[in-house]
Amino acid sequence: MFVRRTQTRSRLSGEPYFTHRLVRTERVGGRVKQITLLNLGRRFELPSEHWPLFCSRLSDLLSTQGAIASVDLPVAVEAMAQRCASQIAPRALDGVGGVSRRGRGRASPGSEISAPETQQTLDLVLGAPVNSPLPAVMAGADADLVHADSLELLDARSVGVESLALHALTELGIVEGLRGAGFNRVSLAAAVGQIVARMAHPASERATHAWLQRRSGLGELWGYDFERMSLSRLYRVADSLWRQHDQVETALYQRLSTVFELRDTIALYDLTNTYFEGLARSNPLARRGHSKEKRSDAPLLTLGLVLDGQGFVRRSQVFAGNVAEKASLQVMLTGLDAPAGALVILDRGIVSEANLKWLRDHKYRYLVMSRERADLKQATLLRTAGDTPVYWQRIEDAADGDVRVLCHSPEREVKEAAMTALQRGRFEAKLKALADGLSRPRCNHKADHVHQRIGRLREAYPSVARHYDIQVELSADAKLATVIRYTWQPAENSKAELPGHYVLRSNDASLDGATLWRTYIQLTDLEAVFRSLKSELGLRPIYHHLDGRCKAHLWISVLAYQCVQFLRRKLKAHGIDASWTTIRKTLASQQRITASFNAASGGTLHVRKATVADAESAALYKALGLASKPGGISKRHFHPNRDL
Repeated sequence: MFVRRTQTRSRLSGEPYFTHRLVRTERVGGRVKQITLLNLGRRFELPSEHWPLFCSRLSDLLSTQGAIASVDLPVAVEAMAQRCASQIAPRALDGVGGVSRRGRGRASPGSEISAPETQQTLDLVLGAPVNSPLPAVMAGADADLVHADSLELLDARSVGVESLALHALTELGIVEGLRGAGFNRVSLAAAVGQIVARMAHPASERATHAWLQRRSGLGELWGYDFERMSLSRLYRVADSLWRQHDQVETALYQRLSTVFELRDTIALYDLTNTYFEGLARSNPLARRGHSKEKRSDAPLLTLGLVLDGQGFVRRSQVFAGNVAEKASLQVMLTGLDAPAGALVILDRGIVSEANLKWLRDHKYRYLVMSRERADLKQATLLRTAGDTPVYWQRIEDAADGDVRVLCHSPEREVKEAAMTALQRGRFEAKLKALADGLSRPRCNHKADHVHQRIGRLREAYPSVARHYDIQVELSADAKLATVIRYTWQPAENSKAELPGHYVLRSNDASLDGATLWRTYIQLTDLEAVFRSLKSELGLRPIYHHLDGRCKAHLWISVLAYQCVQFLRRKLKAHGIDASWTTIRKTLASQQRITASFNAASGGTLHVRKATVADAESAALYKALGLASKPGGISKRHFHPNRDL
């Protein structure tokens, strides 16, 4: 066995380059032939002086010994030998179902390959003495006799989440869409790898690259060796994905509408933002604004989403970090192709009279949360799906002609009152500390300094600070503060005075109060989307600075979310209503592993398969119609005298 360096030319450009192959010699009919065991590619980085050590170590790994790492070899040599051994022996599928190393007859991603009858007898002889008689059922069978105590388990890689992710990408037509857009085999693998990684192991592109190469079995399920893929390829393909944003987004929602028969006329719209690591001065959209993660120290980037009533993304758009929510509505809904009379649900931050007029002029119905609050006089009881009470009262005599529904939720009242009490406690504790400091000789008593401290406290606690009347008494010369007094005076009809009270506003007079409340509550689905994007799918933070690459980072998260929502809807139809985090943790225990034995006839038997799915994982696979052992079984009997 040796490494051969060969010059070849690019098929596209004709440019010459060198590639490397792992080769063995074999005598056939009186002639010596060189047979390629593995194409090492043009990026084979081992120095030529280490090639003999590499081949010797690889031979050990493929024979009866050598599964344990050698401490005497350079780390690079050991790592490369381990990688190539896993490709030559355990992952070579030419011993099962007639699938060759070159990929002829490759099974589709996520499918399971059936082992031949002789493979089914393997479990009958594992652990039996080598010289013991075979069971009667095996008489005449070509059984694999092995030494059970020589068992080694190698190259464990995760395959559970990867299997579900590939199923979603295939069913939603994303793979075919990208292939039709001109993505070649390598670019398509890079695109699939990034979307799946965002679902299974959300991280930066650099961490994604390492995960694909060292921890994930996606390459086996998909049929591509990610260890040959460079980090720069991931960056370039992310840029290409963003260039296909409009076409893929439209086709994807059409596919979702077909799969789930979506006929919902509801559009939910809201914005969120994420922050940059670094100053991002080269990005024109990186702007400082109101950060929903309290990261006012970093520039921001804003993502706007239009969702339907089922939680699927109909349209996404990236805005500057300081975009005004009210100014983005018309941009997002223009050209949405929503049916006539579609109902648009908006959060209060996007509501303005100009936006409401624009919606009326474009024949939209709307349902918004008004900033006004009012106490109920004649309430009607409504029981929600969770059997929690909500009281409502319909008001129709508004000057603008819109219907208003006054709502009171006792459950939300408790929550909002607790939040207000928490903020009050913190605000008053700091005010008291400031007031107590005026009696200490070493504290700064200057009036300007005290007023500045109070102003900073108001900025830090804006939800409660506006309800406090704070008085500062000064010394005779008005230069020093002597006493700070404060009283709690909640504003009339405010959240502090009427927690759990809301006013819904709509231009659709045909909807009653109960329907309006139930419909508006769907806006919480949008809040769950943003939580999923940020906490489960790695939307934050952004490590890139280039404009297109930052947009691609957000777009990949949106694609991953669409796949996650597709899977969760499918699972929910079978009674499995778990969060994506729970699903991911459930599947994390399943790995694809190589079992390596010393064969009684000489050489080494390698069997590669997934571990048995536990009950929770098996239920997920069954609900989606997938095989419970992703990747099937691959087996090879490697004999050093024959194969080296």
